[in-house]
Amino acid sequence: MTFAPLDRQSVSDQVFGRLRDAVLGGGYAAGDALPGERDLAASFGVNRHAIREALRRLQQLGLVKVSQGGATRVQDWRATAGLDLAMALTRTGDVLPVPTLARDVMEMRVSIGADAARLCALRAGAGARAAVTAAVEDYAAAVPDLTAMGMADLAVWRRIIEGSGNIAYLLAYNSLTAGDLAVGHVPPHLRAAELLDVAAHRRLAALIDSGDATGAEQAARALLTAPVGTETKAGHR
Repeated sequence: MTFAPLDRQSVSDQVFGRLRDAVLGGGYAAGDALPGERDLAASFGVNRHAIREALRRLQQLGLVKVSQGGATRVQDWRATAGLDLAMALTRTGDVLPVPTLARDVMEMRVSIGADAARLCALRAGAGARAAVTAAVEDYAAAVPDLTAMGMADLAVWRRIIEGSGNIAYLLAYNSLTAGDLAVGHVPPHLRAAELLDVAAHRRLAALIDSGDATGAEQAARALLTAPVGTETKAGHR
């Protein structure tokens, strides 16, 4: 492939974006070698420092493997990339070549949320349980403002995940909410059934407070599942 020369603004970002899109768009297949730094610099009309920086970022996202003194080879992003790839793309308005990404993230949210609720009921101390209950009441106080309720609902789940004691869940939550992908970009009005179910949120908090791990898991799964169906239907329109 050849690339058109770039303007001088945000040179490294532009190189990174075009190479990223070429890899994700199928311009290079897994295992293919990218052109060398010298050739890429000539093709883009930039210096080699900009190329190195772009390649470094591609490697951080799991899209390529840079070998010292050897070829830079494209990797199969499905096998090597992490959530940071999805986050990087949602921040720029780009998307992975996966039409079901929003639905898939919603399903992930259900799984993490349900298990976090179970673990929270099992592991959380009195202070963490009280924090969940207080967060639910703050959320309930935001009725009927769906936007405010949506933000307060995120705080509820943060308290639940913190109470679960699972740092991997917490880091995943941080990544997902930072990219606004935790709810699959579903507008609050499409999550109304979930957000307006104050009784279900209070029931979940009560189950966690009582230490009912099985009940908390089931309640969380039921609460979080409705928007998945909404997003699936929306994706087929």
